This record gives sequence, C-alpha cells and structure tokens, in this order.
Amino acid sequence: MSFADIDEVQARLGAQDYVCGRALATVVFLAQKLGRPLFLEGEAGTGKTEIAKAIAASLGRRLIRLQCYEGLDSNSAVYEWNFAEQMIAIRAAEAAGGADRDGLKSELFTEDYLIARPLLEAMRPQPGGAPVLLIDELDRTDAPFEAFLLEALSDFQVTIPELGTIRAPEPPIVILTSNRTREVHDALKRRCLYHWVDYPDFAREIEILGARAPEAAANLSREIVAFVQRLRGEDLFKKPGVAETIDWAKCLLALDVINLSPEVIADTLGAILKYQDDIQKLQGSEAKRILDEAKADLATV
Repeated sequence: MSFADIDEVQARLGAQDYVCGRALATVVFLAQKLGRPLFLEGEAGTGKTEIAKAIAASLGRRLIRLQCYEGLDSNSAVYEWNFAEQMIAIRAAEAAGGADRDGLKSELFTEDYLIARPLLEAMRPQPGGAPVLLIDELDRTDAPFEAFLLEALSDFQVTIPELGTIRAPEPPIVILTSNRTREVHDALKRRCLYHWVDYPDFAREIEILGARAPEAAANLSREIVAFVQRLRGEDLFKKPGVAETIDWAKCLLALDVINLSPEVIADTLGAILKYQDDIQKLQGSEAKRILDEAKADLATV
C-alpha cells in the first residue's frame, strides 16, 4: 500500500488524526514516490515524530524507531551480540567435554545470537511491506554517526563483520527529525527531501485540537489556542508546542473547565510550560494580560 497522490496523503493522515498541510503532504508523497529519506526540522512539540507514526499507521507498515542520544554509535544502532547466551553456549560445550574452537566460534556468531537494533531491523523484510524507519532527534548525535548514516541511507545496507553485508530488499520509508539544537551536516541533508515543521496558525491549531481533543467545547478550544498562540510571542526559554496545547486541553477537560481564567491558568501552567523561569514570568498579572490579549484576538477572528 502506498499514497496515490497528495490529496490521498492528506486524507489518510487525517484519518489518523494528523492534520497535514499541503506543503507537508507534498514532501511526504515525494519522499515515498522517489524513495528518498525525509528530513523534518523544527521546534520540539510541532508534530515531527507524530507524522512518522501517522504515515506508518495509514500505510499499514511497521514503525521502527531509532531514538538518538549523545554518544550513540553505529553498533548500538545496528546490532549487538547476545553475550549472555553465547557464554551459556560456551559453558555447555565445555561441560560436554569441549568442542572444536573454530567450530564453536562459527556457531556463536550466527543469527541465533544476533540482537537486531533499529537500523538492521529496518533492512529486513517486514509484513505489509518496507517499514517506516524513524530516526528521531538526529541533532543529539555527533558527526561520526551522521557519516555512518550517510552511507547506510545511500545504499540501504549495513555490514556485520561476522555475517557480511545485509541489504534491504525494499528501501524503508525513512524519516529523520531534528529539533535544531545543532546543525546537521549538509552532506546528509542533501540526501533527503527537507521540510521545516513550524508552529501552526490559529485555524490549523484549532483543527488539530479538534482532532486530538474532540471533547473540548468550541469556545474553550478557541480560548486555549488563542492563549497559546499569544504565549509563543513572549520571551520564553521554551515556547509551548502543539503537543503542549493538546496536553493542556486534556488537563482542562479533566478539571471540567468551561472558560479560561487567570486562576485556572496559574493552576495548570505546568501542562504548557516546562521550565520554572518561564512559569515565574506568568505569575501575577502577566497571565491575565496575555489572556485579555488572546480574547481580544478572538474578537477579530
């Protein structure tokens, strides 16, 4: 199963409650059509990871996620040997009276003792077709890992010294994300189709909230989005993303809130702001000022 055109991308992702603009739908379609990795860059919480989940679900493909972190190396991303099971096999061979060293070595380094990590798993045949490989938060890794990825994603193959080269029978759908905490090398970006995932405008964020928190009344949803949109214009260490908008709406619903008030905002700031310095900036009259501005914005929408 694959996307027939751009409209189908929007329709299928919409069925997975992912509201997708045409520009993003276009680059998703082209990435699948041309077999090119898709590089998504943007602030945290803008939906980069969620689009990979939505694509996998809409196409009926398996999602394989490689969560990047500082110090990640190629071996950790591709495979490792099950040393515990290998030691048990060695002890069993010794207890049985010993075994030919070369023969034992050849038995230990086989698929039976191989633990596949995300990159290797993505190169293997999967039910339903090639999987969606999500390489999440690539900017957390370093240059050597980027160089390794450049080779792996160019040929869609990985090499295990003891077993040889394993090539994907069908290239996976590859999505790389970055929160831009550092610049990713141009050589890797050139191999990919690129899209900047920005904060949505008011209308699109209302649509997203309607898909993800449909229980919220229209008036409350409008107030939530207007307040968050105003909040993003403040001098904050970490501006709230769409994920925080959805979380906040669900918190307010759990508290049976009908309308926003400065008191409600003060009590629930931890759902949209994640740094104490940012929360302190909204203490006192600041929350009321932003709420008043948000309500004034609504009067003109």
